Amino acid sequence: MKLDKKELVESIRGEIAAYLGVQEKAVAILVDPEVAAVVLGVEKDTLATWRHNGAQQLPFLKIGRAVRYRVNDLAEYLARRSSLHTGEVCEG
Repeated sequence: MKLDKKELVESIRGEIAAYLGVQEKAVAILVDPEVAAVVLGVEKDTLATWRHNGAQQLPFLKIGRAVRYRVNDLAEYLARRSSLHTGEVCEG
């Protein structure tokens, strides 16, 4: 039986969740810098600068030479940057 890519990913996420003893939805979904840049509305080079200087406090993972971002970290970053008016100071 051959699984398509989506089924394979779900199967792997399920196995990781079982191994860690967490719910499957707790297993992080990772995206590359190109996708993260689109989500945040910045250039890919901007993310590279942020990784280098740490100024934006946006967590990332290094897997070998590859850089990845957790989707939930991107959502949390955007939530921290939300303001109701221009006089508010954002956290990060």
